[in-house]
Order: sequence, then structure tokens, then C-alpha cells
Amino acid sequence: MNLLKALTTVSGMTLVSRILGFAREAFISHAFGAGIATDAFYTAFKLPNLLRRVFAEGAFSQAFVPVLADYKANRSHDEVRGLLDRVTGTLALALAIITLLGMLAAPAVIYVTAPGFYKDADKFTMACDMLRVTFPYILFISLSSLAGSILNTYNRFSIPAFTPTLLNISLIIFAAWLAPYFNPPGMALAWGVFVGGVAQLFFQLPHLRQLGLFPRPTLALRDEAVRRILKKMGPAILGVSVAQVSLIINTMFASLLPTGSISWMNFADRLMEFPTGVLGVALGTILLPSLSRHHANANTTEYSKLLDWGLRLCLLLALPATAALAVLSEPLIGTLFVHGKFTAHDMLMTQRALIAYAVGLLGLISIKILAPGFYARGDTRTPVKIGMITLGLTQLMNLVFIEPLQHAGLALSIGLASCINAWLLLHKSRKQGFYQPQPGWYRYLGQICLATILMSAACAYAAQAIGGWTSAPTLLRASQLLLVVLLGAGVYFATLFTLGVRPHHFARREAH
Repeated sequence: MNLLKALTTVSGMTLVSRILGFAREAFISHAFGAGIATDAFYTAFKLPNLLRRVFAEGAFSQAFVPVLADYKANRSHDEVRGLLDRVTGTLALALAIITLLGMLAAPAVIYVTAPGFYKDADKFTMACDMLRVTFPYILFISLSSLAGSILNTYNRFSIPAFTPTLLNISLIIFAAWLAPYFNPPGMALAWGVFVGGVAQLFFQLPHLRQLGLFPRPTLALRDEAVRRILKKMGPAILGVSVAQVSLIINTMFASLLPTGSISWMNFADRLMEFPTGVLGVALGTILLPSLSRHHANANTTEYSKLLDWGLRLCLLLALPATAALAVLSEPLIGTLFVHGKFTAHDMLMTQRALIAYAVGLLGLISIKILAPGFYARGDTRTPVKIGMITLGLTQLMNLVFIEPLQHAGLALSIGLASCINAWLLLHKSRKQGFYQPQPGWYRYLGQICLATILMSAACAYAAQAIGGWTSAPTLLRASQLLLVVLLGAGVYFATLFTLGVRPHHFARREAH
């Protein structure tokens, strides 16, 4: 298997999803602006979305994929199917209970996660109603992530990578065309999440059937493999939860700030998720099965080289992305979101949050590469310990930054904490000896930094020369932004080519 080709496939599918994500936010900002409806929706959607990251894409996949990889390599096809049947039944039961409890406890959940809403009866009621509709999303998307983990382990990367587009399509349809049929119209967003979750699950099922791995849920809590996965999930949940708890606390802080703060941070986070998903999530997706296989074969040399490959790709794309988000913050936000009810003030507030978030982009993507290095070895405790340290530091920084910087201070805390988390993971991986950097890192770092500086200068000059990022027609803004991005990419890669960096340097093949 060509890992670079697999990465390109997953990144391409993720790119489509992220572009549709921008479209969805543009439709939402146009229809609702940054007010009560969007604050209520993003708060109601945040908890099931965070639980999805914790149970499905986070702790569950980290515990499940190594076990599935072991079964795939050393057991028969029937034994693999039996494992999937038992895991699916156990996971579905747990998720059904969590979903029911979440729907029943909606007022308490909103009160805890967004205490500032309690002062506004309309906002509080709307958030509770939305949460009851969006909470089943955790059930659908977690089972969808289970299906995606199976497909990824069997090197069917494109289907799980494309699946998230269905949520974006659903939200666009509900926001753009179905909102007038709901009372209040903002409830359309919650139902868009519900329908999107159902679509994501059922889209992947036929592909599991093609592999002969369509699950038939069976409850087997005493099964050895299921207990092994559950045992690994315990510390993994703690590790993944640290980052999600930090986001919940930030929402609590933001709910106490002026109306719009939660929405401004969400719009900025959407821009951050573009490079994080296209590169970070894609790399993590293809690295975990390969790392698990190398660990099972006790191939420590290839294990280290694979991590080094991932980190070099991370630096290659994450550093210029960080610079571009900061330098092009006005053109990006002006082009994507300044329409309809989204005002110039909303743009300025979102811009401040985006620049603060961008500080941590390199760290955030590095975590997606370094953390699987521990999970593939069955070590879920080390990321937990590091996560707890960064959680404490995040809250200390929140207290320091929230007064002078308001919502941007909360974003800055998350950005700085991501960098600290990544550095601690890197330090620990080298100390434990499973990662040793390959030769040439200092020269490579210098090449990337020089290319990024030249790219930033070109983008800044072009963006300033063009101007009109909030007043020009939408299509003109989009075409101008595309030209500036292409200019920056051209300068960046041309500089690297001149300095001796070639595409074949990143080619890497792995056994199936």
C-alpha cells in the first residue's frame, strides 16, 4: 500500500467535506447571523459532537483498531465477524443508554455547559429543545465510526473519509430550504444534525456487506476481546476527554460573554478544522493501522520511521497553513461568512478568535500523529497524564486571558495548550525510545521556515492590494481569494523545490 497515495485519497475526501462544511457555515451565517439561534444550536450540538469524538473517533477507535488488526492478521474471517458482532452489540447498548439519559437530562446539561443561557429564557428553552433532537446523533455517528474503523483497517479509506460530507449536505438543505417550515426556524438546524447522523451510518453499511463483515449485534460483555477493548477504553476515554472537557469549559466561559461569542468561536474553529481534518485527521487515520501492524511484528525501526514520515508531512503543510490562517484571516472570513445577517462586527470578532486559534495549529496536528504512536503500543496512560497537565494549564491561561481578550483569550488558551501537549508527547516518545528522528531535520526545518516566510509575504501583499473583502460581490471575493491562495501555494512549493525538497522524498510503501 502506498501511504502517500492513501493519504492523498483520504485528504481529498476530507477536503470535499471541509469545503461543504464552509458552505454549511455560510448558509447558517446568512440565514441566522450570530445570535440566539446559532448560540443555542452550537451549544446543543457541541455535547453530542464532543461525545462522538470521545467514544467513537477517540477512545473507541484507539482501543478497537489494534485488536481488530490483530484479529485480521492472526484469526479466521469467521472469528473477525464474531468479534464485530459482539463489539457492535455492546457498543449499541451503551450508546442507547447514553442517548436516552442525555435527552431526559437536557435542561440540566444546558444549565451546566452554558450557565449564562439561564438568564435568557428563550435562549435556554431553544437550546434544550435542540439538544433533545441532536443527542441521538451520538448513537448514529458512533456506529458509523465503528463501520469506518473496520473499513480503514481493511484499507478502504475513501468511504469513511467521504461519509462526513453527508452531515454537511443535510445541514445545508435544512438551513437553506427547510428552515421556514420550523417554529422557530432555528430548530431546522437540529433536525439537520439528526438526519445527517442517520445518513452517515446507512451509507457505510453496504460497503461492510461487500467485505462480508456486516455486523449482527450480539451482547457479550464477558467476551475476552470485548473486555480487552473496554479495558483499553477506560484510560483512552480519560485521555480524549481532557481536550473535550477543555472545550466544554470554554463554552461555559463564552456563555458568560456577550451574545455571539460562542458563534464567533465556532466560525473560527470551522476554519481551523479545515487543515486539521485534511492533514491531521487523515494522517491519524492511516497511521494507526500501520503502526499497530509494526508493533505486532515487533518492527521498531519501521515504527520510528513511520512516525518521522508523519511528522515531516505535518511540518510541510501545517506551518504554512498556520501562517495563511493568520495572514489571510480577513479575506477568509469576509469571503465565507460576511453575508446576510453576518455583520462587519461579527467578522472582526471571528477574526480575533481565528488568529488566536491559529497559534496552536501545528501542535494540534502534531498530536494527531504523536498520540497514535502511544495507542498502537497499547499505551493509553501516557497521553492521559499529558492531557491532564495541559487541561490544568488551559484553565489557568483562560483566567489570565479572558479579561483582556474576551472570547479570543479562550481561543488562545486552547492554541497554546495544543502546542504544549504536542511537545510533551514528542518528548515522551523520544524518552521511551520508540521514536528517533531521522537525519536532516534541522536543514528541513530551515527550508520549511524560509518557504513559509516568503509565502506569507506574497499572500499579505496580494490580499492588501486586492482589498474589498467585505464589500465586493460574493463570487468575485471567492475568485480573488482562490487566486491569492494559489499564489501563496505557488511561492511556497517553488521555494521548496529550489531548496531541494522533492515529492519523492515523502513516498512510502507499507505492506497490506
